Parts: sequence; C-alpha cells; structure tokens
Amino acid sequence: MCVSRDKQIYTCFSCHATGNVFTFVMNYHHVDFKTALKMLGDRVGINTSNIHIQNKVSKYDKLYEAYNLSVKYFQNNLSSSEGKVAKEYLKSRNITEEIIKEFEIGLSLDKKDDLTKLLISKNYDLATLNKIGLSSDDHDMYNDRIMFPLQDVSGKVVGFSGRIYKENGQNKYLNTKETEIFKKGEMLYHYSVAREECRIKKSVIIMEGFMDVIRASTIGVRNTVALMGTALTKEQVNHIKRLSSTVILCLDGDSPGVGATLSNGDILEAAGLEVKVLPLPNPEDPDSFILKNGKDRFLGLLENAIHFSDFKFNKMKESVDFRSDEQVAEYIQKVLQETTKIKDEIRVEVILKRLAKEFDIRYNTLEMRFRNLLGERKEKPIMQIKQHKIDTRKDKYVQAMEQVIYFMLNNDFVITEVEREHLVFETEAMRALSSEIIYYYQSHGQINVADFYTYIQDKESLLNLYNEIIAANYVEKTDMDDLILYFKVIKEYAKSQEINRLTNLMKKEVDPLEQAKISDKIRKLRIGE
Repeated sequence: MCVSRDKQIYTCFSCHATGNVFTFVMNYHHVDFKTALKMLGDRVGINTSNIHIQNKVSKYDKLYEAYNLSVKYFQNNLSSSEGKVAKEYLKSRNITEEIIKEFEIGLSLDKKDDLTKLLISKNYDLATLNKIGLSSDDHDMYNDRIMFPLQDVSGKVVGFSGRIYKENGQNKYLNTKETEIFKKGEMLYHYSVAREECRIKKSVIIMEGFMDVIRASTIGVRNTVALMGTALTKEQVNHIKRLSSTVILCLDGDSPGVGATLSNGDILEAAGLEVKVLPLPNPEDPDSFILKNGKDRFLGLLENAIHFSDFKFNKMKESVDFRSDEQVAEYIQKVLQETTKIKDEIRVEVILKRLAKEFDIRYNTLEMRFRNLLGERKEKPIMQIKQHKIDTRKDKYVQAMEQVIYFMLNNDFVITEVEREHLVFETEAMRALSSEIIYYYQSHGQINVADFYTYIQDKESLLNLYNEIIAANYVEKTDMDDLILYFKVIKEYAKSQEINRLTNLMKKEVDPLEQAKISDKIRKLRIGE
C-alpha cells in the first residue's frame, strides 16, 4: 500500500482500493461519510456536530427499507402467540433469546399474503416486491419458516433465508434469489459484525453456512464469516483480506466440505494469506459438532488448527498405496511441489526432514529435488503478483486519454489547454470526469486530488474511473511539447472514430447525392481540412 503525503491519497496495490482519508475510514470501518468525519474530528479535537452533511440518496434505499420492515415484521411474528411453536423449536436447538435478538431471527406465518399487504400499504408496488424476492405474484414468498436476515458487508439486510421447523416435505432452506442488491458472490454472512472481533483475535474463521456462524457465536466465537454455499470469489477474498491476514477454514467434514477446503485454501494462499484448517470429522459441520461435543472440544481444535499445507499433505496421503513405489514417488513429488509455495524456510526444512525420515531417503536428495522445483517455480510462477503498472490491454488511445486526465489533476495549465483545444475523450465517463475537473478548477481556483475525490464520491461511475486512473502508474508532470503529442494521439483517435462512423453511414445511404456529401466529409477528415 502506498500513501502519498503530498496528494493526501492512498492506493492499495493488492485490492486496488484508492481514495483519501475519509474514504479510507469509510471503507475500513464500513461507516458512512458523516460517521467517518466525526471519527476523524474526534481524533484531532475538532467538533463536527455542527457540520451539516447532506445524506447521499441511493436508488436502492427504498429496497433496503422494504427488507428492514420485513425484519421487524418477522420478529414481531416470532414474539407473538403464533410464534410459540417456532420458539420451542429454536429452544430445542439451543438458540437462546439473546441469540434470537443478536441475529434478528424471525418467523413468517402460515398466511399467504400478510407481508405483501403490509408492504403495499407502505407504498411498495407489487412488481418491486416480486423483483426483490419478498413476494411471488400477489403472495408472500416465505410461509411458516424461521427467518434469518442476510446482510451485505456493510451490514444492510439484503435478503433472507427461511428454514422449515415442521416436517412438511418442503426444502429445508429457501433463500432470496439474486437481486440488484443481493449478490451471493459479493457477500459474507456476519462480516459487518465480525470485523472488530477479527482484529482482536487477529484471524478470521470461514464457515459454510449461517447456522455454523450462529452456533459458534453461542460459545463466544464471533470472528466468523460464512460463504453461504458459494466457492470463494475475488470480491470475497478482497473482503477477507481486510479482516485479517490469517484465515482459518472450518468447513464441513464430509467429502464436499474437504474438497471446498482444498480449493478455497489454494485461492486464499495465492492471495498471500496465511491459511490454517480446523478439520472436523465426517460428517460433522461446526453447528452439529459444537452441539454434540461442546465448547471446550471445539475451542481445543481451534487452538490447534493445522497449517493448510499439512492438511493438504494428509489428504494426499489418504489416496496413496504405500505398497507401490510409483505412487510413493508421485506422492513425494507432489509434497515437494506444494512445499515450494511455503516461504518459511524453517517449515520447509522440517517438511524435508520428515519426508526423509518417513521414507528413508537421503535429505540431500530431497533438498536437491526441492531446489530444482523451486527454480522452475520462480521461472514460471503459478500465481504471480502483478506489478503496479499501466494495463497493457488498454490501447495507446485509451492510455493517452487517461494520462491527460491524470495530467489535469496535477498540472493546472493542462486544464486550460484541454478546455481551449475542446479535446474530445472516448467515453461518456471520461468526458464527464474531465468536465468535473474543469468545473472544480474554475470554482476553487486550484485542483487538489484528495479534495476532488470527496467532491465526486456520490458519482459512482466517475469515482470508479477516477480510482482506476489514480491507481495506474501514469506520469505526473508534463510540459507543453509532451502535451501536444498526447493531444495529437487523442485527436487521431477521434478522427478515426468519426471516419468509421461516416463510412458505416455511407454504406447504409441509398441517395447518391448524400453518399457524395459523406464521401467528401471523409476525404476532408483524412487530409486534415
């Protein structure tokens, strides 16, 4: 991570986050701008209570409100006389009143349209309720199920999982379908609650389902998140990296769970995280294991979580026929290949010595083979961290446009030249961003990268482009000679685009006179008239 004191911005080369002091606090603590402002004000002794902040209005606010109303509705149901049977069921599963309140557990009643009617009375239209998975046609989506709210990484409720508590032949769980605000691949259950505990414990425990997380919470283990049945995505890995650099995988002990542990462990290791495993016996999951064996047994396993490489070696060994020299040799080769990924030299030596002793092989032989494999890995790395450089997939025209915008942020005279030349940028976002830079400069008399970041923070498309340009390794300073060259490249692109447009237009034109006019325009563009 790089912090520029001069510009008052930061850039993370791992997850590509960038911004100023306000966005750092907002993203790190998952708070809004007003809260971030107060936290920073308190830190430096400035009273921010009298500063008026206009809350950012999101197009999804209405959807979040619908889910929040639904949470309250389900909670009231569980507390009513109609929720008595469901309450008894939760009690039988050792889910206490405290846990019910902590996780906002509720109940959908065995009535077909009560929630739908309630939300319609609150000015929600039926099409929206169907779209976000609270209704199905004109009926409630959930009926007679214990309801578990699902939250995104910022803590907003974005969906539900409804569990049956009576044997009625239905699927055990019914989850909200993916919507505009509910993306399974972008969320981790319990994330917003777990982040503080993860910093205290200096680790994050990854489980499969929300019931595992809830069960762990009953014994005081709260640095937990759940994947909700998905394989790890890039977005989830980035979220996990913000919690801790040490990850403990505690997935189900059955065959699919072991497979998920192996695949997810590889992904996390490739992302530079230290990975450990809390292995559970088949077919236990954390929920059933804690219920059956109690707090102390689980905490004992947690305390002695093994390195991911050791877990992998043990699983590889299970399929080896040690009567076969060929299989033994293949197993040793695989262990050595996996060991090349380990950076701790002491652990490497321990593994090599253990192999030498276990299979009666000379240590020097194993070390020589290991060094050869390590050399091959360095020449052809399995997962190489990309150096922070300009994306070579962008053509020279896009790079030139982004470079000029970067110049505008660092050289006042470039803003004047862009305006004087009426420079046309490729995309609508580029044109809008350059216009905002010009407007900001005209309004304030200068351009400050950090302050400008705050200025456009409610314009998502501009902010994404701004982040991308700031994070790239573009040159800061320029002179008029260099600038003329960049302008020339951009103008060449604009001219070629216009020629292509006119050429396509001429192909569609049937009037010979109009074709001639278009052809003349193309000719003049080509000769520069």
